[in-house]
Amino acid sequence: MSHIRADTELDPARPVPSPRTRPGGLGPAEVAERVARGQVNDVPVRSSRSLGEIVRANVFTRFNAIIGVLWLIMLCVAPIQDSLFGFVILANTAIGIVQEWRAKQTLDSLAVIGEARPTVRRDGVAVQVATHEIVLDDLIEIGPGDKAVVDGVCAEADGLEIDESLLTGEADPVVKRPGDQVMSGSFVVAGSGAFQATKVGREAYAARLAEEASRFTLVHSELRSGISTILKYVTWMMVPAAVGLVVTQLVVEHNDLGDAVARTVGGIVPMVPEGLVLLTSVAFAIGVIRLGRRQCLVQELPAIEGLARVDTVCLDKTGTLTEGGMDVTELRALDGADETYLRKVLGALGESDPRPNASLQAIIDAFPDSEEWRCVESLPFSSARKYSGAAFSEGDGETSTWLLGAPDVLLGADDPALAETERLNERGLRVLLLARAHRDLDDPEPARGARPTALVVLEQRLRPDASDTLRYFAEQNVRAKVLSGDNAVSVGAVAAKLGLEGAAVDARRLPADPPAMAEVLDAGTVFGRVTPQQKRDMVDALQSRGRTVAMTGDGVNDVLALKSADIGVAMGSGSGATRAVAQIVLLDNSFASLPSVVAEGRRVIGNITRVATLFLVKTVYSVLLAVLVVCAQVEYPFLPRHLTLLSTLTIGVPAFFLALAPNTERARPHFVRRVMRYAVPGGTVAAAATFLTYLLARHHYAGPGALDAETSAATLTLFLVSMWVLAIIARPYTWWRVALVASMGVAFLLVLAVPALQDFFALKLVGVTMPWAAVGVAAVASGALEYLWRWVGRRFPV
Repeated sequence: MSHIRADTELDPARPVPSPRTRPGGLGPAEVAERVARGQVNDVPVRSSRSLGEIVRANVFTRFNAIIGVLWLIMLCVAPIQDSLFGFVILANTAIGIVQEWRAKQTLDSLAVIGEARPTVRRDGVAVQVATHEIVLDDLIEIGPGDKAVVDGVCAEADGLEIDESLLTGEADPVVKRPGDQVMSGSFVVAGSGAFQATKVGREAYAARLAEEASRFTLVHSELRSGISTILKYVTWMMVPAAVGLVVTQLVVEHNDLGDAVARTVGGIVPMVPEGLVLLTSVAFAIGVIRLGRRQCLVQELPAIEGLARVDTVCLDKTGTLTEGGMDVTELRALDGADETYLRKVLGALGESDPRPNASLQAIIDAFPDSEEWRCVESLPFSSARKYSGAAFSEGDGETSTWLLGAPDVLLGADDPALAETERLNERGLRVLLLARAHRDLDDPEPARGARPTALVVLEQRLRPDASDTLRYFAEQNVRAKVLSGDNAVSVGAVAAKLGLEGAAVDARRLPADPPAMAEVLDAGTVFGRVTPQQKRDMVDALQSRGRTVAMTGDGVNDVLALKSADIGVAMGSGSGATRAVAQIVLLDNSFASLPSVVAEGRRVIGNITRVATLFLVKTVYSVLLAVLVVCAQVEYPFLPRHLTLLSTLTIGVPAFFLALAPNTERARPHFVRRVMRYAVPGGTVAAAATFLTYLLARHHYAGPGALDAETSAATLTLFLVSMWVLAIIARPYTWWRVALVASMGVAFLLVLAVPALQDFFALKLVGVTMPWAAVGVAAVASGALEYLWRWVGRRFPV
């Protein structure tokens, strides 16, 4: 047939061995011998890294190194309260390790539940084993939707067709015969068979390609890369500012060494947005844990972020909008065919396929097999072909060949049976045509000239939660597209029952040109008779229009589209191939879990964008204050204890709560631009107001305790301006957000009011004039912040 190509060598230099095991597979002694020799499929565990790697990733960071050195210096030359920032870093690192370890345990436990268990023939018995239990020379049985997990050589084939497109890019399935090569990473689209494992573990082709790509992927996302970009620029800003600060404090002002070092460190430490990295890791990790409790396996962590950015969801009907099972509701004989005879045909067809799909399983349940009939040849169902077939010896010396599949594929456009099919499809029923073929099954066009004999009417069971899920997506401005291999009218009727509006489009009439296809896809909602290759092309076309596309599915016909989509979502009961390529697996097979996944992603991304502004406002004002101090050649106004207090009350504690709060806003692109457009003006206003108060205080106070009084006044202004930044970022207000902001203000008042805390943090407001002046400067700065925040939103929309 034109859509199937013959097998070709993927690696010409590699010899193809012949099967050496007996048809019954390996015996227990042979398996034990190979295990002892280490010839097992010891592939790395997906989505996981060791405890040692987690500790190293959280401890050995660029900023931990910088702050660690500064902390050791401060422990030697200053009071313990000026070294508090070091203990905060220790706590942050410990929290990061604990949360990521919890996420790892969640991922690993769910991965075991969702892991495909290949069927291996051992000692004449077919048993399911874990992927890592396969040994060299094992005989592995495969059928539609199964993924080859190791390299091997085909030993048995019954119409076996394998898709190698994920490895080679070749779209056409490959017919496999005994002796042909089977590559790990390919998957079965039709037929069944068995192959002997010739390369296992890290020697297998797909394992070599995927070993690194399949590891725990915490860092590859727009969010993480955006934060890395910000940190890179922060590092470059820190170096000259820190050098200038060191020179100013040690040389120009001729300060006491301990005090000069303390004020220098006090200027450098707040430049580091160390908590931003921690909160991002914690938010991702907690997202994984929360989704794990809902039986969602996140195979790649950025999928949480990616699904939050999705604006288009492509849905496969079967297994997603409808449940996997079907029921035969009617058998309509055509042209006076004998119904009793037709029942025998359907029973024999059901028996002829060792791995029936949902439609054929319904037929098997409805029509028992006739023992006199014997299958002599079969043509397995494939999504590209849209029909299956078998040739039988009927027991009385007669032979016959039958086809079962899509009426509009098997019949001519003017056949009267199509009108009846159309009426049934309009009711949302699925219809298969049983036709008697006059050509052999190995003919290039076995369906040509086939005579229709019956319509098999199947009722699909709608998922009870599908309607609510689609309504959720509509409310969130996420467009749903149904891409199904079934008849377009039938799919449209099902979609209409679930509340999806729009005429159904037959995908066979779609233009091949990607821009033209994208235009039709934008306008339509429901598409039927979509081939697996078309599903991928449709996903690509939507992406070409700037859409962020998620694809859901459970069948082998969805694999290519799942791989091409920005986010692939597979059902836990789906084929091994779909689960292998998807980023998210819904282990409970519930389409209703998708809103939870989307909501979790939006919570993570929206909140990190929100709190990133808090951290970077601090970085900007710290760098600018250092520059102003260097230019004015004055003492740095703060000790480390002051900025530790301010960071804790205006950033650290509030950011932790804000990062874990509910957030339903759809994630938008350009993370760096979105954050910096507020952080730069916010940090500039805070630095200017603080330095102005500091200069006023230097002119107001004199005497031995002047520097402490100046520092206290500057601290008050910086705290009030930072609190206003927090108040802006905490919007829209809820009772707990108001309580959070208010409690931070109360905590600062306690420090100012309790003598022991005053002494510990070296904060004491002197007189009345300067404290009120500090409040006045902060009030003007807060007004400027409100204006700038609104102006930036209008002037630089993202």
